[in-house]
Amino acid sequence: MMKLDRYDLKILDILSRDGRITKSKLAEAINLSVSPCWERVKRLEKAGVIQGYSARINSEVLVPRNPVWVQIELKQHNAESFTRFEALVMQTPEVTECVAVGGGVDYLVKFEARTIDSYQRLMDRWLVSEAGIERYFTYIVTKTVKRVPIGIDIDDIL
Repeated sequence: MMKLDRYDLKILDILSRDGRITKSKLAEAINLSVSPCWERVKRLEKAGVIQGYSARINSEVLVPRNPVWVQIELKQHNAESFTRFEALVMQTPEVTECVAVGGGVDYLVKFEARTIDSYQRLMDRWLVSEAGIERYFTYIVTKTVKRVPIGIDIDDIL
């Protein structure tokens, strides 16, 4: 595991919030000159700590979607069933998030559907497929209260 010092952690914190910051502004923010600061960024990239940079696209502007969260319980609880279901999730572009959870439910799945009807049609196809779904509970999002990118809290790491 790579050893990170306070400068590295500050770089990660700043870049997680603003990936477009200039080299000079980043160096100024962490109180280093530009060259050593940029060498640290390159080292973090090379080590895979920084995987890349991206833009947060407001898809609502391009194509309005209806977010739908679904609790899913499978009929069987074995490796083959989990693998089969997860393969279906991976090949379904409307699924934007999926987590396996404990506590009476197997998965929480987030769909981004063009319409509620298109979501339901997709679920109907999943139910007659070999996915092995025992039951599901649909939660249609009526309002997004909070959505923020996750930054790095230096105190959590130190």
